[in-house]
Amino acid sequence: MVLPKLGVSTDHRNAMLRNLVTSLLREERIQTTAARARSVKRLAEKMITLGKRGDLHARRQAMEFIYDEDVVKKLFDTLAAKYADRQGGYTRTVKVGPRRGDSAEMVILELV
Repeated sequence: MVLPKLGVSTDHRNAMLRNLVTSLLREERIQTTAARARSVKRLAEKMITLGKRGDLHARRQAMEFIYDEDVVKKLFDTLAAKYADRQGGYTRTVKVGPRRGDSAEMVILELV
């Protein structure tokens, strides 16, 4: 999977995306730039799909990516049951407008 570089080094980008996915799954709604939201959306949908699988291997794969153990528990217990009958499209982006400092397009990324 090829992700946009987002103007940062590889290690910084990976850590940032892991943190954003963890925050999205914990809070179920985050505000970020449109470019970051597109990258986070792909990864978050993959994590929810792992949660729907529900086996031990899927849980370990999720633990490799998500930092917080409580978020993984929520993913496999609550969110997987919530999206059990849904075949993808677990997230939604809502445009908020430009950011005040640098006019970057801001969006709210939320779980449906």
